[in-house]
Amino acid sequence: MGEYYDALEVRSADERAASIAERLPAQLTHAKKNTAHFATALAGIDAEAITTRAALAALPVLRKSDLMALQKQTPPFGGLNATPLAELARVLISPGPIFEPEGHGEDFYRFARALFAAGIRKGDLVYNTFAYHLTPGGWIGQTAANALGCPVIPAGVGNTDQQLDAIAALRPIAYVGTPAFLKVLLDKAEETGSDASSIVKAMVSGGALPPSLRDELQARGVSVRQSYGTADLGLIAYESEAMEGMIADEGALIEIVRPGTGEPVPDGEVGEVVVTVFNSVYPLVRFATGDLSAVLPGISPCGRTNLRTKGWMGRADQTTKVKGMFVHPSQVAEVVRRHPEIVKARLEVTGEKAMDAMTLVVETADGKGPIEAIGGSLTAVTKMRGDVRVVAEGSLPNDGKVIDDQRSYE
Repeated sequence: MGEYYDALEVRSADERAASIAERLPAQLTHAKKNTAHFATALAGIDAEAITTRAALAALPVLRKSDLMALQKQTPPFGGLNATPLAELARVLISPGPIFEPEGHGEDFYRFARALFAAGIRKGDLVYNTFAYHLTPGGWIGQTAANALGCPVIPAGVGNTDQQLDAIAALRPIAYVGTPAFLKVLLDKAEETGSDASSIVKAMVSGGALPPSLRDELQARGVSVRQSYGTADLGLIAYESEAMEGMIADEGALIEIVRPGTGEPVPDGEVGEVVVTVFNSVYPLVRFATGDLSAVLPGISPCGRTNLRTKGWMGRADQTTKVKGMFVHPSQVAEVVRRHPEIVKARLEVTGEKAMDAMTLVVETADGKGPIEAIGGSLTAVTKMRGDVRVVAEGSLPNDGKVIDDQRSYE
């Protein structure tokens, strides 16, 4: 312990408070001046008076679940971008669809800090399995590794046999991607006799890492750390070698609020994660992620002094992450719209050790229906495969659930 990405990680409480008091008013002023959304949402707010996290709590919350509607009203980014589209580096797409602007500059998503905390160092060959096609994931891992001075194998997901051939030949040291796909690769390597032993470090995100899966991966010689972030916000928090909670990124100001409100909860109480980022391109203010967590008291034994959270503890709304991708209730509604014979539907999400599976349970009047066609619509809308089960009308509970996450994270 004692090796840090930069000096920001070990600032005193007074130093960090002084930095927030300087940066926060400037960021709010920037958002008001350069984005259509915050010019309206923060109208009448004296940005110079917002110098603490407590003062920030008086501002309105922007919910991730509102992004699709905002982007339809004011395309393509809902009036939230401070940099015009023509000046961006990339325009990416998250499920929903939600369009994400990426600006120029090194490590736009600030993910390098998390890789460093996982022990990844300059010159390490990084095997990046986050998806590159349209989605931000691949670029989040790519730009962070490059910022550390690491070469990258842009693997993405799929083609497992070919991936194992590449791993055996090129001998990457570090894995970046979801915990589930790391298990898939190692299981397949064991089954086929392929050599994946070069991978000894991993920074995983985009899916659950229950203790049983971490223990299994560690037993296979992989030192696993996890991080938490979103395509909109970039890195939010990350795990260090201490593995006691997740440490807030230095570019993200985290609040934990009572779900459905913007009211902060006492430290230790579970609530919704709300984040303000110091990003000049996409200056999101009090952005409610829909994820649940809680503040962990004290500072990390590793010496990093920023706020710690207990990590991802579920969803505050029914938007659910499956295989590292968000699935929205509106997407279930779209499948139903495409098939008039469906009376009601519920997406059930199950799985063990982060091996996620989803089943769309649909009610029809006679308990019959075109399973293959509905399954095709589910794949087309969510960009993921899932099973379909048809039941008779009235079989599903009358509890308002559209997405039922049945996974256990013990």
